[in-house]
Amino acid sequence: MVGSDPLGDMITRIRNAQRAQKAVVRTPASKLRERVLDVLKREGYIRNYETIDVRPGIKELSIELKYHNGEPVIREIRRVSKPGRRIYAGVKDLPKVYNGLGIAILSTPRGVLSDAEARELRVGGEVLCTVF
Repeated sequence: MVGSDPLGDMITRIRNAQRAQKAVVRTPASKLRERVLDVLKREGYIRNYETIDVRPGIKELSIELKYHNGEPVIREIRRVSKPGRRIYAGVKDLPKVYNGLGIAILSTPRGVLSDAEARELRVGGEVLCTVF
């Protein structure tokens, strides 16, 4: 059961799968999850993902995790904005994760973007999660 925070559920599944050295992890599909995975793929944190039809009306995302020399590429992934406490940042206040080594993923009026893309487009938004 997913509960009230589907994005937090996906992040936890990725974290747990990498600790168990899994190659692939599956999670229920949603548009927000797909957009976050698009950013993770663009930034090189995951290999790929695909949408799988489980049965009519039910879809899952199959996420191919990425490892380098046996170590997970994603060292740390954390949910920032939660259903009970939303965190927003203006373009001047966008977080730098580990002094620019990691990324923050934001939901902006221009779509789901990394912090670098949001700075380039000069938009702020809700800070969904941080990845290092």
